[in-house]
Amino acid sequence: MNAPTTDQLPVVVIGAGPIGLAAAAHLVERGLEPLVLEAGPSAGSAVRDWAHVRLFSPWAEVTDPAAEKLLAPTGWARPAGATCPTGGDWAEKYLQPLADTLGDKVRYGATVTGVARAGRDRIVDSGRDEQPFTVHIQLADGHEERITARAVIDASGTWSVPSPMGADGLPALGEKAAADRISYRVPDLSDPAVRARYAGKRTAVVGSGASAFTALAHLADLAKEEEATHTVWILRRGISTNTYGGGEADQLPARGALGLRAKAAVESGHAGAATGFRTEAVERDTGGRLILVAEDGRRLDPVDEIIVLTGFRPDLSFLSEVRLDLDERLQAPTALAPLIDPNVHSCGTVYPHGVNELSHPEQDVYLVGMKSYGRAPTFLAMTGYEQVRSITAAIAGDREAAERVELTLPETGVCGGAGLFDDSEADQDGEGGGCCAAPSTLQIGVGALASSGGC
Repeated sequence: MNAPTTDQLPVVVIGAGPIGLAAAAHLVERGLEPLVLEAGPSAGSAVRDWAHVRLFSPWAEVTDPAAEKLLAPTGWARPAGATCPTGGDWAEKYLQPLADTLGDKVRYGATVTGVARAGRDRIVDSGRDEQPFTVHIQLADGHEERITARAVIDASGTWSVPSPMGADGLPALGEKAAADRISYRVPDLSDPAVRARYAGKRTAVVGSGASAFTALAHLADLAKEEEATHTVWILRRGISTNTYGGGEADQLPARGALGLRAKAAVESGHAGAATGFRTEAVERDTGGRLILVAEDGRRLDPVDEIIVLTGFRPDLSFLSEVRLDLDERLQAPTALAPLIDPNVHSCGTVYPHGVNELSHPEQDVYLVGMKSYGRAPTFLAMTGYEQVRSITAAIAGDREAAERVELTLPETGVCGGAGLFDDSEADQDGEGGGCCAAPSTLQIGVGALASSGGC
């Protein structure tokens, strides 16, 4: 029996989240065979982890056109365009039906542990581009397999690798030892066990993005019902007029309202703020409570729990045998990094981009979606859908379509919330940390999470 030629092999897509499933839909539309490998037991496993949180954007802006075409024959209809889904809604009403339509093109419980060229490690040049990819996976029962692929699209996101509390990017001293009292997720206070963990307790929330706003707002609501509940908000910068975002001027009303709720939590006394606080260590007092220590020696009063919401970073460990061209700071593709660098852009435009910005020295391997942004804090779903449209066109050999821009975004594209993140003096002067109005598109990642209120 003759082995299949490379162009007869499937395109492996890593991750059955919104961008990975969109990639599969575009591949099907192009007559190519996708194989989606999802580590979790269902579609959108990472999204389901924040099922209780509402998105900033309505249904009309969080579904992919190729995916809708694939779903249409099943009788699926997009929910009302004016309503904002929760993460749970998004997973159950869109992502899972899409995965079900793809059928056996999606495999669950398949964790990718390595990607390489067949018979070629990272060093070997000879014949490299002519070889297919080998994708190593570990199944839920522990068994291992190796899959051969013509191309690899990594849409695994960054959800599995939250950034630590330490201001230097490493875990604070004692952070790992205090793991039983530290969470890296927005708490679901509708869960009785989670509610009991924070009710009547003193909690530190570390971070300055929308996820931190969400936690502050939810804990403030809890404080109104449960006496002695209090939050300490840990900020590496100072508080300025821009700290809470665009407020009523925000083009995403739910995001603006969330910032105002966080501001109200501080002004009402349900939360206090520790500004210019760069965490160096976590210690325990004699009663087992946690004490945060800053690099400048400041020590905060003890807290019972800590919620760390300082962003995410990509897991590149399973890509060690392929040749990637990544920015040394953001760990994003080098051509994309200048467009999303939070050291430069407070509110800049991330222009629609595709195969040219996302290509690497290793041909036919691509990082897409949130993973393509590396450590940059904000990602637009519609941008991700355009990424995979372009990439799948390139894999299909349609270079004209691959290089054609089919998405128009407003010039207020991205709010990185930045300037230099640790420049507290610039913040006080209103020169850093600003957030202008953003387009009405979903932001996945740190900026994805909105309040549990309306759209």
